[in-house]
Amino acid sequence: MNKNQLGKSDLYISELTLGCMSLGTNVDNASKIIESALDSGINHLDTADLYDFGINEEIVGSVIKNKRDNIILTSKVGNHFNAEKKAWYWDPSKEHIESGIKDSLRRLNTDYLDLYLLHGGTIEDPIDEVIHTMETLKKEGTIRAYGISSIRPNVIREYVKRSNIDAVMMQYNMFDRRPEEEVLDLLNENSISVLARGPLAKGMLSNKGLEVIHSKGKEGYLDYSSEDLIEGFQKLHSLSAERSMNGLALGYVLKHPAVASAVFGASSMHQLIENTASGINLETSVYRKVQEITKAITYTNHR
Repeated sequence: MNKNQLGKSDLYISELTLGCMSLGTNVDNASKIIESALDSGINHLDTADLYDFGINEEIVGSVIKNKRDNIILTSKVGNHFNAEKKAWYWDPSKEHIESGIKDSLRRLNTDYLDLYLLHGGTIEDPIDEVIHTMETLKKEGTIRAYGISSIRPNVIREYVKRSNIDAVMMQYNMFDRRPEEEVLDLLNENSISVLARGPLAKGMLSNKGLEVIHSKGKEGYLDYSSEDLIEGFQKLHSLSAERSMNGLALGYVLKHPAVASAVFGASSMHQLIENTASGINLETSVYRKVQEITKAITYTNHR
């Protein structure tokens, strides 16, 4: 599997990332999925302290404890949670980031993270304090690189101007092309890599897309009505004759040079195989046809 440089760091991540949020709490099932992902050539695992209120990190840590040197490991911070009450609030403070990294390292059974992401972010945050804290962790060797997980253009632009982030995780797929308008080129010009989450649009762009649209897409999706989604899927499906819909969806987001990896979730071995067995090298002609079929929608909030 191809590997791409993450920003300006010395990290090289596989073009597909296993997003661990969907693994669930069955350790055996999660272990099989992670092991198979690694066997397929994936070297990047993405988790967060908030996923299952710390349990996800514990599971990931237990599975990779003897393979740590071969894995690029990402986790996130910013949601101050109470596992017993299943409650949380946004807290991007220096104190919480410093305590959060300690808790994540303990649960993950490691002494460093390759990539640490602020799990959200608003324009009202103490952005310089966040940057300073992350830079300090980087100098200490506790993390190797840092970034943010955000779809807010105003927040992204501030971090581009004021920090040395290496990555931004954001939602990006064929039905959600908002990053193309103003974010992807900006990040590419500043050597900041994009981790594209949600490339299958909740499954609506998977091999079972029509079935998913009839359930999850009944109320529409962004600027698409349910009828738009069905029509769009059918047209896109006609382009995937030589590959699966999963492959088309993953290949599309990976086509832009800013995108270092497409982050997909898997709760079963079948879902993992569907994504890792897909051909994801997309011809430019097919890429353009996808853009003709789908909408070039833009961000309306957080300007």
